[in-house]
Amino acid sequence: MATDSYELPVLEVIEETGDARSVVFEVDESIAEHFGYRAGQFLTVAIPSDQTGVAARCYSLSSSPVDGGPPKVTVKRTADGYASNWICDHVQPGDTLRVLPPSGIFTPKSYDADLLLFAGGSGITPVISIAKTALSSGSGRVVLFYANQDEASVIFAPELAALAAEHPERLQVVHWLVSVQGLPSEPQLRAFAASYSTWDAFVCGPAPYMKAVTDALKALGFPRERRHQEKFVSLGGNPFGDVVAAAQAEAEIDAAEHEEGPPDGPSVPSTVEVELDGVDYRFDDWQPGTKLLDHLEAKGVPAPFSCREGHCSACACRILEGEVKMLQNDILDDEDIADGIRLACQAVPVTEKVKVTYH
Repeated sequence: MATDSYELPVLEVIEETGDARSVVFEVDESIAEHFGYRAGQFLTVAIPSDQTGVAARCYSLSSSPVDGGPPKVTVKRTADGYASNWICDHVQPGDTLRVLPPSGIFTPKSYDADLLLFAGGSGITPVISIAKTALSSGSGRVVLFYANQDEASVIFAPELAALAAEHPERLQVVHWLVSVQGLPSEPQLRAFAASYSTWDAFVCGPAPYMKAVTDALKALGFPRERRHQEKFVSLGGNPFGDVVAAAQAEAEIDAAEHEEGPPDGPSVPSTVEVELDGVDYRFDDWQPGTKLLDHLEAKGVPAPFSCREGHCSACACRILEGEVKMLQNDILDDEDIADGIRLACQAVPVTEKVKVTYH
């Protein structure tokens, strides 16, 4: 919603490598409650654009929520990345950036669990947040496999070295340099991960790297609940506009277009039961063709979201009963779908009763 975006002052810009910058934000006490976050989550940032007015991008928080420091995102240039180049070239201390509150589900359930972390390139951003938080507030062991092109491209190299020195019995960092060892293959990754087959695994990085890691973990028998991956798709829309009015208008249009019900869907309003942050909601008037997020917002339910386009996981929920149809999905894989995970911003009712949890 428009009222959910905030102008945050930039406290500091840190040059991590030749093509990566960390942006440190100041959060005033008056809005601090909106910026509590979990390790592994991200911020959606508004980047000025001459063509579209705003280019929205999701950047993971590389800071830890438990060390008392300010929130920080880390951005790496990409060759054709308008937003990443704009941030690296233009953002300075004293500037302000418009952001949405933290979102995302790439977060450990317990920091007392043993964590096997895989990062590739800038995929280290949410992973280092998880590692720092686990080492500070948990009791589990942490192993990090970090792949980069060469030594100069290793983001957070001094910080990782300091963490390993501070926690020698709990943290092991393995650096893989493509310039020396070539691209890590699925058999190599499988051999590395074999010693940690009972640990919880998290992976973030380029798509081929994540696929190789995921294939290795599957081959080793890691169950779905212990395999987590984070991926982003560039957002084409603008979640910073007057989305309340837009959502309501879209819901009305959708309902009008589906007066006889969407394909395989009900022709009458559905009942939806939702569990969110320990609160239970029930509504008996979820209209055919109306997206779940739009319906919950219209009812005043503080359901999480970011892109509204099916391009991120901020609105992900789990279907406990009934079924929905997703109109767009660029982020969930077949296993996510089989596990009952759906994107609320793209979900329309298929059955006359649906039960959902955000837990």
